Amino acid sequence: MLVLFETPAGFALFKVLDEGKLSKVEDLWKDFSTSESARQVVKLKAFTKFENTSEALSAATLLIDSKPSKGLRKFLRAHCNNEVLAVADSKLGNAIKEKLQIDCVHNNAVMELMRGVRSQLTELISGLAVQDLAPMSLGLSHSLSRYKLKFSPDKVDTMIIQAIGLLDDLDKELNTYAMRVREWYGWHFPELAKIVQDNILYARTVKLMGDRLNAAKLDFSEILPEEVETELKEAAMISMGTEVSDLDLMNIKDLCDQVLALSEYRAQLYDYLKSRMNTIAPNLTALVGELVGARLISHGGSLLNLAKQPGSTVQILGAEKALFRALKTKHATPKYGLIFHASLIGQAAPKLKGKISRSLAAKTALAIRYDAFGDSQDNSMGLENRAKLEARLRNLEGRELGRSAGSTKGKPKIEFYDKDRKKGAGALITAAKTYNPSADSLLGRTTTPAADNLADKQEDDMRLCHTRPPPVAAPLRPPATSCLVSHA
Repeated sequence: MLVLFETPAGFALFKVLDEGKLSKVEDLWKDFSTSESARQVVKLKAFTKFENTSEALSAATLLIDSKPSKGLRKFLRAHCNNEVLAVADSKLGNAIKEKLQIDCVHNNAVMELMRGVRSQLTELISGLAVQDLAPMSLGLSHSLSRYKLKFSPDKVDTMIIQAIGLLDDLDKELNTYAMRVREWYGWHFPELAKIVQDNILYARTVKLMGDRLNAAKLDFSEILPEEVETELKEAAMISMGTEVSDLDLMNIKDLCDQVLALSEYRAQLYDYLKSRMNTIAPNLTALVGELVGARLISHGGSLLNLAKQPGSTVQILGAEKALFRALKTKHATPKYGLIFHASLIGQAAPKLKGKISRSLAAKTALAIRYDAFGDSQDNSMGLENRAKLEARLRNLEGRELGRSAGSTKGKPKIEFYDKDRKKGAGALITAAKTYNPSADSLLGRTTTPAADNLADKQEDDMRLCHTRPPPVAAPLRPPATSCLVSHA
């Protein structure tokens, strides 16, 4: 059995002298306690040295991917004839067996044997000293780290994170500088702030005009529209601002130059960010735009970290404070975070923003994973999902309009009020009611059914009083008529 051992200086092949000792894995470390005992277990058969650092780096990078280099294949063909090869990586052994038809073995005994060989490496390989092996290991590790950092796809989105951070900082600085220009020059020409609303046009106008008295003889056609120019010249003639010196105007113009330079650099940075986003995350850019997509990547840390998040996390990414506050106070959780600034959510009605943000977050999570792990670099998936979301938004808006204009739930039931009409005709089922004069009220006293009953009872009492004499023993009582008359 042969043992393949990789070193920073080159590849080594060791011959196992006593394979029976490999059956006792627990006691194998004792055989490598000294260099003499180690030489009784393994013996160096062949060693190939790397010519330079670039060859060592290429061989190491291929070994990381479990692939044998060209030099290693040539070395094994020359020295492995009908021998079983022990390797430290099972995938590398499969690749060697497939390409070179050499039987490879990888088990616990081989790993313990590799550990013993590593402990006595400088003693087993003649001419390889410890003071030479340490610088080789350090140099190869540094070269390998630089290679992985340079070609790692995980680090490409670092440029996007830095660009979007710088773009946000530029917006803050640009707003601060523009506000300072308006306040500073407003002492001299306060009416200009209402006439020219845009900050960049305001800075260009101030830089060109200087003193407001020069406005009448200057041409602002390249900066301002004609009606705004006319209004500016009229306001400059009757302005109530204070006078300023030439030194003050010079400093104000220098500040205007800073505003214009920052705005120009911001435009260049936005173009750079747009190109990087279309290259690295084209489907994400097609769904939510360059700025929102870059902020999502920056908030997630990287494109791969963002791809590991579900759609529900992407939906509220950037609203963590509101989420934890809602969970703590047992209120409604937020519906959107950074994704709120996407154009699809901006187009939706206030009642539909929650539904559209949920659908957009689900499609965005799929687009991020496709950009992070997919092979193709086109934005066909993002454009297709955006078309589906726009169709869903139109469907939801049409449903809301139909419901408010008289849909099934909101439509009044006219048949309930027209139940007396015949179907298909305008005539009524029942005859129209005629005029009833007895229903009119009359002036004076009217009789009611209760009053009629009382009158009938009084007549009966009077009849009984005249026909039946009162008893002798009982005292005479006045006739019932007097009582009835008094009641009447």
